Amino acid sequence: MLQNPSVYLHAKMETLMSLFKVLPLKLVFISMFLCLLHAILCKVICRAHKLSKHGPPTYPIIGCLISFYKNRTRLLDWYTQLLSESATNTIVVNRLGASRTIVTANSENVEYMLKTNFNNFPKGKPFTEILGDFLGYGIFNVDGELWRMQRKLASHAFSTSSLREFVMNTLEQEMEDHLLPLLESLAEASEVVDLQDLLRRLAFNIICKVSLGVDRCSLDPSLPVSPLNKAFDMASEICAKRGAAPLFLVWKVKKWLGVGSEKKLKHAVEKVHAYVEQIIQDKKKKINENGENCGEDLLSRLIMAGHGDKVMRDMVISFIMAGRDTTSAAMTWFFWLLSRHPDIEQELLKEIKTMDESLLLDYESMKGLKLLKASLCESMRLYPPVAWDSKHAMVDDLLPDGTLVRAGDRVTYFPYGMGRMEALWGKDWYEFRPSRWFIEPSCYHGGSLNKVCPYRFPVFQAGPRVCLGKEMAFVQMKYVVASILRRFGIKPVLSEKPVYVPLLTAHMTGGMKVLIQKRDHSR
Repeated sequence: MLQNPSVYLHAKMETLMSLFKVLPLKLVFISMFLCLLHAILCKVICRAHKLSKHGPPTYPIIGCLISFYKNRTRLLDWYTQLLSESATNTIVVNRLGASRTIVTANSENVEYMLKTNFNNFPKGKPFTEILGDFLGYGIFNVDGELWRMQRKLASHAFSTSSLREFVMNTLEQEMEDHLLPLLESLAEASEVVDLQDLLRRLAFNIICKVSLGVDRCSLDPSLPVSPLNKAFDMASEICAKRGAAPLFLVWKVKKWLGVGSEKKLKHAVEKVHAYVEQIIQDKKKKINENGENCGEDLLSRLIMAGHGDKVMRDMVISFIMAGRDTTSAAMTWFFWLLSRHPDIEQELLKEIKTMDESLLLDYESMKGLKLLKASLCESMRLYPPVAWDSKHAMVDDLLPDGTLVRAGDRVTYFPYGMGRMEALWGKDWYEFRPSRWFIEPSCYHGGSLNKVCPYRFPVFQAGPRVCLGKEMAFVQMKYVVASILRRFGIKPVLSEKPVYVPLLTAHMTGGMKVLIQKRDHSR
């Protein structure tokens, strides 16, 4: 039945009038909310702009998560590009799930962090959490008094002439008895070998002998890598992925659940700990039976000093990790760069031939290998063994370039990017040019090396935390490289540029496949 038209119209008019009464009030509230939201967003964006005028595209709440995810496979080059576009060579990175991060390639900022205001920039809890399961309370993963105690102990050990002699003897034994004969057989068979893998095995053997006083795995590439070496690889890779994860919460949840990569990490760490703890017990028993020190290795020195088993275990693991991968990574990239610059290789051969004709190298004679040292430095400038290193601010601070730092911020200095900054190395930064390390660039032979500021070239850190093994690393690299170059040529099989991958230490994706060629000494 149809309603009366006048009644229907009256009802509609009442409804319409009620809407006019309510709607303006709602619009007022909506307008106020939008204005408040706009003011908050403007303030956030304005503050971020004040803190850094350069950085990745950043949005409220999620920060730069989108661009970070898009560039996750090329973070190094992405950061380098952003830093080079910044007037101060510093950027601020805000992203959901991670603490605010300042990344710098400014040498004045690096000096401020590593020296001037050292106490305000410890490694911090976020960093120690990432490596804590693996390195425990080792020297590379602690701050404060625990770090100072281990630093003092290690500093004394590294400064002794007896340890230096022990290192030289270890190098001679490993090269003359193992690596050089293997390279000889590979050259005769024209067999392709992964030089990166070979150098990693060699470095692992050397550091195990120096740190633990034990022999460990074969250099022969036809034999499998030792279980200990595999466990180190697994633990290092997973810890590095923790640090690079877009959301830190993910690995923490996986650890809590005991699944995936965190389960693998737990098993790998258990293997490493069990192996080192057994060596500690065996060595302590031997020392107790003999009543005196039974070796010049670092572990024997720690035992004789009366340190606890856990402290010794964590210290030794830290030194093995550092010594195993850094020198091998540096030498791998060095040999690749040398293969692209035969003119530099010929100059190096001339320098090596000016030494004593004896086939054995010694500590004093290696001091004369200045071009070799310059070439190694130039290689590490372009491809540093450690791409970046982070600290965490204790209190609010201000970097020399004017960048504001808040308490809890992650502050990262970036050796990979620093080696590519025109402000630090000039317009030819992309060139492999060892001559830039000499006072007179034209004097390859007989010239003096430049004393480059360590905060401009922080591949061995700098300041109070400067690498204690720096001299030992150069001795090892010069000995190994000179021993190989005087006898063999290294020829990469592939012509493509390899990919630099930054885990805890950098490496080449897929290794470096090469042919070994014996040199003709009749020329």
